[in-house]
Parts: sequence; C-alpha cells; structure tokens
Amino acid sequence: MTAANQMSEPNASMNSSVAKILAQHDALVFPGVYDALSALIAQRCGFPLAFITGYGVAASYLGLPDMGFVNQSDICDTATRVCAAIDIPVMVDADTGYGNELNVSQTVTKLIRAGAKGCFLEDQQWPKRCGHMRGKQIIDREQYVAKIAAAAKARADADFFIVARTDAVATDGLDEALARMQAAKQAGADGFFIEAPGDVEQMRAICASAPRPLVANMIEGGKTPVLDKQALADIGYQLILYPLTGIYAAAHALTTSLGSVQDNGISQNQRLISFADFNELIGAEKLLPKN
Repeated sequence: MTAANQMSEPNASMNSSVAKILAQHDALVFPGVYDALSALIAQRCGFPLAFITGYGVAASYLGLPDMGFVNQSDICDTATRVCAAIDIPVMVDADTGYGNELNVSQTVTKLIRAGAKGCFLEDQQWPKRCGHMRGKQIIDREQYVAKIAAAAKARADADFFIVARTDAVATDGLDEALARMQAAKQAGADGFFIEAPGDVEQMRAICASAPRPLVANMIEGGKTPVLDKQALADIGYQLILYPLTGIYAAAHALTTSLGSVQDNGISQNQRLISFADFNELIGAEKLLPKN
C-alpha cells in the first residue's frame, strides 16, 4: 500500500481537485508561483498543481519582504489572475486569513470565487512573517482552531482543500505544534503543515505523530533541510512544496542578464527564451493572423 493510501482520510471530499491529484501520487511535488507568467511556466513544465506564495507576491507585487505587507485584496487579486491563466488547480497562501474568523470566512469565499482550489491558513500573530524568519509569534490555540472552523464552514461543499499551518515549533515547541494539527483536523482541515523543522530527526518526529497528508516546505537556504522527493516520501510527507525556487531563479536570471546589458551595452550571448517561444507561452500565436 502506498503512503498516499495509508494517510488519514482528509475531511474534504475525496472528489476535491487537490485530493484527487494527491491520491495519484505517493508524494506530490508542486511549485510556488507569484503571478500569471510564473504559473504558465509551471503548467508548461508539467506540474499538476500550483501554489501562490505570499512571499513571492510580496516580493514581485510590492517589492517588499513577507512581513505582513500583503493584504486580502492583494492575494485574492493575484489568485484571480493566476486561476484565469492556467488550467491546473491552484492553492493559495492565505496567511492568517487577514483578521478574525469573519475575515477568514471572507477570504475563503473570495478565493473560491477567484477559482482557487485550496489555501494554507496559519496561526501567526499579525503582522506575520515568512516562517523561516526569526521573531515569529502565534495566537492562542483556541483562536486558531476557530479560524480553521470558520474556513471549513465558508468552504461548505465547494472544491476547496484547507491546509492548516502552524509555526508553533519556533515559539512553543513540537508538542504544541502537534496538538494544534490534531485540533485543526477536528475543526475541518484537510492537510497539515508544521513549519520550519530544523533537522531530519524533527521531521521524522512530525511525520510519526501528525495527521496526514503532511506538507514539506522546501525553502533553499531556510531552516529545514532540503531533501529529494523520495527521501521526503520515506520520512512520511505527501505534499512537497518548493515555494520560492521559481522566484529565486527569476531574480538570479534578471540580475545576471540585466547586469550583463549594463556592463556590455548589448544583450547578445545570453541564455534567453526566444521571441517565438515566449509568444507561444503567453498565447500570442493563437491570436495573430496566420499570414
């Protein structure tokens, strides 16, 4: 029996888009995207699922760090554009839900209207920050569970997969993080994400006790070891997210390419996508006359 089949049955209908995809994989690797173009590229690469990263939206949309600058409108507007651009299901980083239970309900409702098929919802105090940054604080467990319950109620029968995320490992320890995930499961969460374990042993401890399916958050240079798909599946993870690989690669490519233009005064001898291939990627060829 595969790891996917051994996992605890999620609260959402197994007919949900994310649950169906997950059932086809022992471990599912999916990327972070931050705008319509990065989403198109993720789809072109063959990924069956994409994730809108709040860190990436803050950086690309505002030029700011993931420290609470992105609001509900920013993330829902981005979700609307991304979901309209691609055919694969999209999950969204909904941060803390942008307020109390009423705000969480509104966020979930707006994301469903945007076409999203799920969200991550975390337990940090606002303003939140990237889970691999120092100085995080979390809300009381009861407050967080109430937010998960509000999200599940707002979701109702919609095709929408709710992932509960906790940052409690950094603030209150692993036992509290595990307790929050169990409580979130009872409140209606479908997937579970204990952020920023510091080593493989802690990752094993999470997978031994937390409800499933579990998210592994692979951030290059972050607090958690970056392991390959098979190693993470062997530990017990089912949802393997690379949220920042794309935006880090894009930033590196832009720095290299534009730096070369600045230094040399010309763009020749660079590794660029061609004019024709880029037009095909964004659909220009379908709209242009044949002759």
